[in-house]
Amino acid sequence: MADRKMTIIEHLEELRRRIIVMFLSLGVAVCVGYVFSWDILDFLKEPATRADIPLNLYYQTVLEPFMVRFKIAMYAALVLALPVILYEIIAYVAPALRKREKRFMYMALLFIIVFFLGGVAFCYLYILPVGLRWLVGQAGGRISPVLMAGQYISLVALLMVAVGLSFETPLVVWLVVRLGIITPQRLHKNWRYAVVITLCFAALITPDWNPITMMLVAVPMFFLYEGSILFAMLGRRGAEKRKKALEDE
Repeated sequence: MADRKMTIIEHLEELRRRIIVMFLSLGVAVCVGYVFSWDILDFLKEPATRADIPLNLYYQTVLEPFMVRFKIAMYAALVLALPVILYEIIAYVAPALRKREKRFMYMALLFIIVFFLGGVAFCYLYILPVGLRWLVGQAGGRISPVLMAGQYISLVALLMVAVGLSFETPLVVWLVVRLGIITPQRLHKNWRYAVVITLCFAALITPDWNPITMMLVAVPMFFLYEGSILFAMLGRRGAEKRKKALEDE
């Protein structure tokens, strides 16, 4: 299909096929997540254990145990099926790209997954234990917790996903520089605005509004921002040198 121009019908058929593959991968991932839901729940409870929090989760209705398992399965499916979904999106647009652009897109896919998983791991290992300890500590021993399973899973999973997305900062910075929207020098010059935006984003994705948790999110994001500017500068210089070499030839 890449050797000839596709008709509109062929484009729609290709799109339909890739959407089906994405939904099938998501469905299979949900089934896998549901089968291993209790193992995943034990995994999600581990940060509370490391924070010395005696975690007993409860439910209120007969339907809730199923809904808890299904919620766990959905969050797990988003992570498991993410590589397939991103690959299908890139593969759909690949025929319209040059060979170098295709190589870049597939490398970007790898970096998207690596940075996202790095953010999830950072949240799981460092942010969640500190945040949970601070939240539970607000009771001051005066009130006893009755923690509902569904609410705990939503808090932990959403925070992990949010921090995982925040770790895509280097790719976003590289993209806006690559498209010529802004220069690396301008980004570095306006670092104060980046600090404010980073702190606001950290406040939005940390539901406890704990300053310690917010800083644990904001500081790595800012260093990723500065590091990505350096990476973008090096990449831009390399691209300019290659362009100049082609013009000289």
